[in-house]
Amino acid sequence: MNEALEKIKRGTNEIISFEELKKKLASGKKLRIKLGIDPTTSDLHLGHTVIINKLKTFQDLGHQIVFLIGDFTARIGDPSGRSEMRPVMTDEQIKNNARTYADQIFKILNRDKTEIVYNSKWLSELGVKGLLNLAAKSTVAQMLVRDDFKKRYKEDSPLSIVEFLYPLLQAYDSVVLNADVELGGSDQKFNLLLGREIQRDYGIKDVQVVITMPLLEGTDGTKKMSKSYKNCIALNDSPEDMFGKIMSISDELMCRYHELLTQIDLNVVKNMHPKEAKSALAKELVERYYGKEEALKAEEEFDKIFSKKNIPNDIGEYRIKDEEIKLSDLLVKSGMISSRNEARRIIEQGGVRIDSRKTVRDFVVKSGNTFVLQVGKRKFNRIIREEN
Repeated sequence: MNEALEKIKRGTNEIISFEELKKKLASGKKLRIKLGIDPTTSDLHLGHTVIINKLKTFQDLGHQIVFLIGDFTARIGDPSGRSEMRPVMTDEQIKNNARTYADQIFKILNRDKTEIVYNSKWLSELGVKGLLNLAAKSTVAQMLVRDDFKKRYKEDSPLSIVEFLYPLLQAYDSVVLNADVELGGSDQKFNLLLGREIQRDYGIKDVQVVITMPLLEGTDGTKKMSKSYKNCIALNDSPEDMFGKIMSISDELMCRYHELLTQIDLNVVKNMHPKEAKSALAKELVERYYGKEEALKAEEEFDKIFSKKNIPNDIGEYRIKDEEIKLSDLLVKSGMISSRNEARRIIEQGGVRIDSRKTVRDFVVKSGNTFVLQVGKRKFNRIIREEN
């Protein structure tokens, strides 16, 4: 059991309580391990896998994984750590995102040993009476203990009643699922602990153990990984993009990624050259999600582009008929950059090359029939001029 506890403890922030977890494991019972994620975006990223990897640890130890897709709670959006209300999502957006989640988690978890549930199944049937009964189990004063709620309240920022309901609905999920353990990010601690209280209120004596995991920083090394911060490495990124993004992180961040995303001995990592350790991290993660062959290809492609300064073999093509076109317009039309303002900024910062030559001016492109346009280190397009 000690070995199992050490595997579970690795990389965690808090276990509440550790003694309760030991007791549950010692009972020999097959524990129900819950993780809930709202489908607020279409792609899961490496930040999500910090917790999903811990689910995998429990699964390998023989316990029942309950992966909850919060298709009902996504209508509210988890307010944890937020300074403003989340925009309301449509049912269609939620359904589409939920569909992709079910596929992506099986890049890590065993499909046959994972129970997937949707909280709309019971929350949509809760009714006004059930909701009032649930809401009566907490107070506004309790909710304002949360730093994020307290801060918004003091600053007179909008704080809706439905946001108060979110932690209660998440807690009620634990009642319905009879969770023995619930995992979540460190910003979820309030919600997870409330789950213990609500389980007691509904007559569950052996309440869930709470395990919080650190929030993984994104590629910028400062903010938590999030699609909205444009600093994430998505599970659906191509092998080449995933490898390149991992190689772009700082040496300091690399050790943290190893701790939270791999099982490699950290003492071994610390004795490796930073570039070697980063390459080992990139290879392991790409291999985990795409297989060994794709990981080797991604490494070769990265080496070709960044070490030998060559153009990758497989690049996109964009055809133009304009005899003359401004560089910023071409970057936007070809889909390499989202707006002209951003294009002009990146050009001025020296982030654009034409046939490997850097340019810092937004000029009218009069290059030959074919040329290679490059943005940053990883975006390439072969531009082909068609005759009218």
